[in-house]
Amino acid sequence: MGYFLKIVSYIFHPLFIPIAGTIAYFQITPKYSPLELLGGNMLPIFILTVIIPIISFLILRNIGIVHSIQLPTIKERKYPLYLNLVLLFIVVYKVIPNNYIMELYYFFVGLIIATLASILLLFFKVKSSMHLLGMGSLFMFLTNLSVHFETNITLSLSIFILLTGLVTTSRLYLNAHTKSEVFIGFCIGLISQLLTVKYWL
Repeated sequence: MGYFLKIVSYIFHPLFIPIAGTIAYFQITPKYSPLELLGGNMLPIFILTVIIPIISFLILRNIGIVHSIQLPTIKERKYPLYLNLVLLFIVVYKVIPNNYIMELYYFFVGLIIATLASILLLFFKVKSSMHLLGMGSLFMFLTNLSVHFETNITLSLSIFILLTGLVTTSRLYLNAHTKSEVFIGFCIGLISQLLTVKYWL
């Protein structure tokens, strides 16, 4: 059971949330998306939000700043979050404007707000689950896309809720977070997307 839940934590790692949201947008949108638009957004977003953070984590671990991918201490969590914040700003200011998509733009603005909130909480010695922050952000984004494009994705949302429960179980079972940290992370994800939805919905 523990091995399975550990795999769940890796599969639904918050690193994959930005690219997952991008892919979800192109799957749900009824708008025609030429290959140039797909490649112009997905490839740089994948490089900036997945490849670079992985390489950066390996560097930080080699120089002793972080010791585990779980980032158990508040001090260890700060540096990856700072890096993630910078990379999200690069996506918003450099990547998306070249192939502008309003929905994706505000999705990433919401992720920036969520990351800033998580960093702010660290200064008050409060950790939030980045896994649940990511799941909450993606769930609300999918819900907003469904309303925005008047597309019925109820089944997909139902499955996503079950997956969110599975991720929550994995984080608690592995003692990576407390119940309050999981709850805080999920709420931050939901609220951050709700704060931006009025600008595009």
